Amino acid sequence: MRENRLRTLWKSGGAAVNGWLAIPNGFSAETMAHQGWDSLTIDLQHGVVDYQAMVGMLQAISTTDTVPVVRVPWLEPGALMKALDAGAYGVICPMVNTREDAQRLVAWTHYAPRGTRSFGPVRALLYGGADYPQHANDTIVSFAMIETAQALDNLDAILSVEGLDAVYIGPSDLSLALGCRPAFDDVDPPVEQAIDHILARAKAHGLVAGIHNGRPDVALARIAKGFQFVTVSSDARLMAAGAQQTLAAMRTAPAATPSSSTY
Repeated sequence: MRENRLRTLWKSGGAAVNGWLAIPNGFSAETMAHQGWDSLTIDLQHGVVDYQAMVGMLQAISTTDTVPVVRVPWLEPGALMKALDAGAYGVICPMVNTREDAQRLVAWTHYAPRGTRSFGPVRALLYGGADYPQHANDTIVSFAMIETAQALDNLDAILSVEGLDAVYIGPSDLSLALGCRPAFDDVDPPVEQAIDHILARAKAHGLVAGIHNGRPDVALARIAKGFQFVTVSSDARLMAAGAQQTLAAMRTAPAATPSSSTY
C-alpha cells in the first residue's frame, strides 16, 4: 500500500505543512499540489466544494506526493466513509465534543474488527494499491477537531480513545466558544492558554496536534511549540493575496507616458 507520508514525517519528529483547498476545481488543486505542500486538505465543511468536485481534486493531488486530506462536513458515517473510499488518506472531523464522539469517529474510519467502516474503497484501491483493505486501518489518519468549551471539558476523555491519531484546533470556533473574537493567529489570552493546554494534553496522550493558521510566522512559532501539523492560509486567500500584491504594485507605480511617433 502507498505510504502515508504524514505518518512517516511524524514518526521522524517532523511537522507537516498543510495547505487548504476551498476552490472546487481540479486544476487549482493540482497547481497547489505541485508547489510542494506536505499535505492538502479539501474543505467540505465551510468551502464551496461538493462530493463530485472533491473526487476530481483528489485525483489532481494524486499526481504528486502530497498527502490528500478531507475535512468532512460533520461527524456522520456516510460522509467519512465516502471521503475515505474516494482516496483521502486523512480525515478531519469537526465538532468532536465527547469521548463518544471520538469513539464514533474511530469506528467509522476503521474496518472491522477495529471499527464499523463499510467496505467499498472504489477509488482508494487505485490510489492506495490492491492491498489497501489489509493496511488501511494502520495507514489512514483520523483527526478530531477540538473547538468547543465542551470538548475542552472532555479533553482527556477524547484523547484517550484508542485509534484516534491526532487533534486539530480550529482557533476561530474555539475563540467564539470562550467568549472571544474569532481569529486564527492573534488570538486572545484565554484562547492562547486553551491552545497550549490542548497541545500539552495531546502530547501526553501520544497524539499529534494540528492547528489552523493564517500567517507563516505564526505557524512556525506553533511548530516550535510542538505542533506537527500546521495549516497555512488557503488557495482562495493565497490567490487574493497574490492579486492584491500585483495590483498594489501597479497602482503605486508612476504611469508610463505613451511614446509619440510622427508619420
